[in-house]
Amino acid sequence: MRSPQERTWWTGVIVVLLAAAVAAWWTADQWRPHAGPWAKKAWRTATRPPPPQRGEGAAAARKPADATAPAELPQSRKCLQGNRTTYTDKPCPAGSDEQLLDPAINVLRQ
Repeated sequence: MRSPQERTWWTGVIVVLLAAAVAAWWTADQWRPHAGPWAKKAWRTATRPPPPQRGEGAAAARKPADATAPAELPQSRKCLQGNRTTYTDKPCPAGSDEQLLDPAINVLRQ
């Protein structure tokens, strides 16, 4: 059994939490438009892998540890040249800018 002081304290905590939930529900029209984009971005960040790293260290980290590991698929690239966008698995042509591709994209159709 809990002591009377402890029961009073827990009752107070529950009353405060219930009042906060009612206040949040009552004022949702005011804060939801501001919290919606933030919550969507936080969810996307938490559920997607980090963007691929560029550079020598990242290339070494992607190599298999042993020779029996399966070979990797070629890295897809997004090349921008003027107002034209090209997707390829080869290095971007000269004069174009390489953009990072979303790691969720894994199929490019011809």
